Amino acid sequence: MLPLLNLPEANLKLKAPTTPKGKPQVWDVCRKQYVTLTPEEYVRQSFLSYLLNVLGYPRERTAVEAALNINGQSHRADIVIYDINMSPLLIVECKAPTVQISQKTLDQALRYNTQLGVKYIVLTNGLRHYCIGVDSQKYSILSHIPPYLKG
Repeated sequence: MLPLLNLPEANLKLKAPTTPKGKPQVWDVCRKQYVTLTPEEYVRQSFLSYLLNVLGYPRERTAVEAALNINGQSHRADIVIYDINMSPLLIVECKAPTVQISQKTLDQALRYNTQLGVKYIVLTNGLRHYCIGVDSQKYSILSHIPPYLKG
């Protein structure tokens, strides 16, 4: 049974394990493949559904587990959304529902943002969501996640 999140229902496409020791899987609409349904993946896919289906962010400008190289080390950003010019616009750092959003979570997203330079940073564990506006290295906590603006 999946926990109830503080998000609209996502209608995720799930697949039962194919072996006795297998894990359930969930369809990722951006990567176009089934991935293992971990608690963090459940949050990532549910939040992705919210961004695409409620806030209107375009799937074709969305990267899931986007590869980053920071100081010679490989990292993966949970969700990165690009603007019409394919410049990074928004990054989302997802955690499992049992993981508290902390300074460590923010530090991780800020580290990723040194390479991406986004306008918005979102931190979520599916229960609590924080959106931070970035303007010339000044940060402000926003009351909501802005919808996608076409154009």
